[in-house]
Amino acid sequence: MQDLRSPLSKVKGLGSAKDGTHHFWHQRLTSLLLIPLVLWLGFSLAAMPLEHVALLEWIRQPFVTVALLLLIFAVFYHAKLGLQVVIEDYVGTHSRRTLMLLLSSFLCLLIGIVGVVSVLKIAFGA
Repeated sequence: MQDLRSPLSKVKGLGSAKDGTHHFWHQRLTSLLLIPLVLWLGFSLAAMPLEHVALLEWIRQPFVTVALLLLIFAVFYHAKLGLQVVIEDYVGTHSRRTLMLLLSSFLCLLIGIVGVVSVLKIAFGA
């Protein structure tokens, strides 16, 4: 059976969207930002006594609140970018790929908002 589609229609939706470099650098920069933030969080929690009150007081410190918010933003933005790459590379049909991209973006945003609200609620004592 002969394919009567033009060369353009054969590659439509499969080629470069001229956005790869931007995506690449965002993913690399968020990973570089996450290195010190995750190390800080790990060492801080390891050195802290295992008491609920101590953890709440630690989160209420302004530097810690800002650092935790930055960590949450970076983690979920980095996760969204990584999931996008995996979905675009390994999900075959366009409709399923679009649905999964929307779902993964929505879940990253939703869980990130829950994290931000939780930290702010603790920080401001609400």
